[in-house]
Amino acid sequence: MSTGRLEAFSDGVFAIAITLLVLEIRLPEGWEEDLGGALLGLWPSYLAYVVTFLLVGMIWMNHHRMFHFIHRTDGLLLALNVLLLMDVAFLPFPTHVLAEALHADHGTQMAAVFYGLVLVIGGIFYNAVWWYSSSGHRHLGGHITPAEARALRFRWGMGPVLYLVATVIGAFSAIGALGFYVLLLVFYMFDMRPRRQAGERPTVTAGG
Repeated sequence: MSTGRLEAFSDGVFAIAITLLVLEIRLPEGWEEDLGGALLGLWPSYLAYVVTFLLVGMIWMNHHRMFHFIHRTDGLLLALNVLLLMDVAFLPFPTHVLAEALHADHGTQMAAVFYGLVLVIGGIFYNAVWWYSSSGHRHLGGHITPAEARALRFRWGMGPVLYLVATVIGAFSAIGALGFYVLLLVFYMFDMRPRRQAGERPTVTAGG
């Protein structure tokens, strides 16, 4: 099966997840007395929204890059991708939990750990999609070599490890964890796919 419907469905879920993030930002009770102060007091919600929006955007970008190489799909690949999307669609909830904890200045470390664990699980599902698709060159096209596919396994495979590091940081400082996520955003926004000289073609051996 081609990947067209999978990619279209995935794009829809990413778009909905990003849209739902803003719905978690609400004015507190009593805002009528001091609207300016109420808006400024929502800074934890703004911070959590921006970081998560960019994280989801980064995951979408890399998902798009990954499916540049994946040309076919099957039932198991569809299931693995659904698990990834399930995690992405869940992200607005831990984002809200983290924002509320920061706003109340209570339970911030637990909220940061919860948030981080959701990202770790999502990173595992993301890599499961790539590992399954690239194993034996199962679903890849002819424009990537097995060596390049293995290199991407390592580069993308560092994601859940780094998310876990951020989760550990969050157990001590929620703001520190968010700062670490910003660093990860800068790193993973870059295209990690293999680069070649103009006119250079990959050579894929029989059987991958």
